[in-house]
Amino acid sequence: MSAIIVGEKLTKKYNRLVAVDSVDFSIEEGELFGFLGPNGAGKTTIMKMIYCFVYVTSGKLTVKGIDVMENPRKVKELLGVVPQEDNIDPDLTTYENLITYSRYYGIPKKVAQRRAGELLELFSLDMKNTTPVEHLSGGMKRRLILARGLINDPQVLILDEPTTGLDPQARHLVWQKLRELKRRGITILLTTHYMDEASYLCDRLVMIDHGEFIAEGAPGKLVSQIPGKMVVELQEIDEALFEKIEPIVGGNTYERYGDSVYIFTDQPKPIIEELSELNLPRVIERYTDLEDLFLKLTGRSLRE
Repeated sequence: MSAIIVGEKLTKKYNRLVAVDSVDFSIEEGELFGFLGPNGAGKTTIMKMIYCFVYVTSGKLTVKGIDVMENPRKVKELLGVVPQEDNIDPDLTTYENLITYSRYYGIPKKVAQRRAGELLELFSLDMKNTTPVEHLSGGMKRRLILARGLINDPQVLILDEPTTGLDPQARHLVWQKLRELKRRGITILLTTHYMDEASYLCDRLVMIDHGEFIAEGAPGKLVSQIPGKMVVELQEIDEALFEKIEPIVGGNTYERYGDSVYIFTDQPKPIIEELSELNLPRVIERYTDLEDLFLKLTGRSLRE
């Protein structure tokens, strides 16, 4: 495998605001790579620099060896982009949307027609090829945008929160299609707020906060950094209950947020047995996951 996208000291500033702060990364060809972070962390800005929507302030960014600042047109030919917004034409049918979009790339008519048919079938929309977009469900619209992002047969597919607002069935269908595209050799870049999505799909990922990378690696390897394989989560804990719980926690790492307490441990059974004597309102035992690490690194406070 060889690197297809490389960022070196990549920086983006908006006046005094540093949106991306001198980050380095290398994405391998055929890899599914994730960018995770709170709102405003800089992940979408990195994506926009890759697909040449915003200028690089400093540093270097290349796609298949092509500098995005020196030859953006050539870079765009290699990319398929799926934005957060449902920006398809509501007055056209699913098929017409794909054909119309193909013209931006100068794709020959017969090639465009063949690709449109194949993509509608790939995303289970072939039975809706003559249906106006305004009559599609939210999940169907999202799948159509994914299909549109592939009409130019890209080497790199960029997905900015592709499953936001979808129901579980639609999300899992999209996940399966993305894994199929990866098997075909397409490099996929993903931003998402769903930690289960990142764990399921990504070969590697970075976590971003305040424009800087704060963690990088395979999802499983990152989760192993958390002290404790299990979490004992206590809910509806007031101050009086917490005073009784604190001595039981012992030397284990714990976090308290609102009315909840999170105890990270390799030995949950003794803790749960002691806690059972307190008749707590709600006790949940579960494995640690990527969301625990994300919240530990970025904090639990709301970001706007």
